[in-house]
Amino acid sequence: MTQLLPLVDAIPPIAGKRGRPRRRPERVQGDRAYDSAAHRAELRRRGIEPVLARRNAEHGSGLGNHRWVVERSLSWLHQFRRLRIRWERRADTHQAFLTLGCILICCNFAVRLL
Repeated sequence: MTQLLPLVDAIPPIAGKRGRPRRRPERVQGDRAYDSAAHRAELRRRGIEPVLARRNAEHGSGLGNHRWVVERSLSWLHQFRRLRIRWERRADTHQAFLTLGCILICCNFAVRLL
């Protein structure tokens, strides 16, 4: 819950249309853990629309329609034991294995399309 704003601040510039690269997203989606008035106010102050599930509300907020893509991708990465249980102490080594896992997933997906 304390890492929402540092995470938003760490977003790199996004290349796209002509002009200055975007530094922040249009909206941020999150689950109930990120629901607080302070987070919502700070995201709005930065020009970001908060799409956060409300605490103590019934399930069915609609966030699950888009969140399954992230959950599915994480489950694909967890097929690799070295990523599921982090053995590396150095961040660059872990990043290398994470990149390798993403490459293998993309290659397997491309082979299925052919």
